Amino acid sequence: MYTDNENINLPSDDTIVWKYLDLSKFLDMLLSKKLFMSRSDKFEDQYEGTFSEPTYEEIKKIAANNPKFLDYYKSHREKVVISSWHINEYESYAMWQIFTKNNEGLAIQSTIGRLKEALVREKKFQQNIGAVNYIDYKKEYIPFEDTFFPFLFKRKSFQYEREVRIISDTSGNRVSINDGLKVDVDIDQLIEKIYIHPKSENWYKNLVIELMQKLDFNIAIEKSDLESDILI
Repeated sequence: MYTDNENINLPSDDTIVWKYLDLSKFLDMLLSKKLFMSRSDKFEDQYEGTFSEPTYEEIKKIAANNPKFLDYYKSHREKVVISSWHINEYESYAMWQIFTKNNEGLAIQSTIGRLKEALVREKKFQQNIGAVNYIDYKKEYIPFEDTFFPFLFKRKSFQYEREVRIISDTSGNRVSINDGLKVDVDIDQLIEKIYIHPKSENWYKNLVIELMQKLDFNIAIEKSDLESDILI
C-alpha cells in the first residue's frame, strides 16, 4: 500500500509517467496482477543505493565508533526493491530504444495519482513514491536522515531517465526476494493507456488487443505517436 512520506519529493498526482517493457514482462503483469519491483543491488548502476563522496566521508566518521552503522547501509541494499517509471508528458524515443529489446515492446502510460491508487491492493508491503535527484557524486551531499534517500539520488549521467520510483523496504518481512518482489496492484487503475512499439507491425497491435480482451481488461491501446502519418 502506498504510504505518504513527507521527507520524499513527489510530483503532483496529475504528472504523467511511463514504463517501457517487453511483451513477456507485460503479460506476466497482466496474468499475475502484480507489479515486479527489482532488488536495488541488482540494477546495472553499481552506485545504486550508495552515497556520494561527501556523505560517505561523514558516515565513515560516525562508523569509527559504531562499525554496525556502515554495515547496515551496505546490507540494506539487498532489502530495498524498486519499480522505475519515466516522467514525461510525451513518449520518449530514447526510452523505447533502451528498455525494449525488439519491435514487440509496449509502453504503459499512467500518472502519479494512478500509481498511488493502484497500490492500495498490496497489504503486506508499504510503498513510497519519489522523484530521483541527479547530482555530482564527487561534490554534492546526499542526506541520510531517511533510509530511502540513497535510493532517490543518481549520478548526473542518468538525467535522461527523468525517473520516479516506487520503493519498498522488505527488512521487517521474512521473505526471500532473490532478484525482486511482486506486489499486488489494480491493473485497471495502474494503466491509463497502452502504446504499441513504433516499429511494430499491425498484427502485433491486433494481438495485444485480442489478449487484453480475453483477459477482460478494458484499457485503451494505441500505436506509438512516433509513427503518425506525415502530412505532406
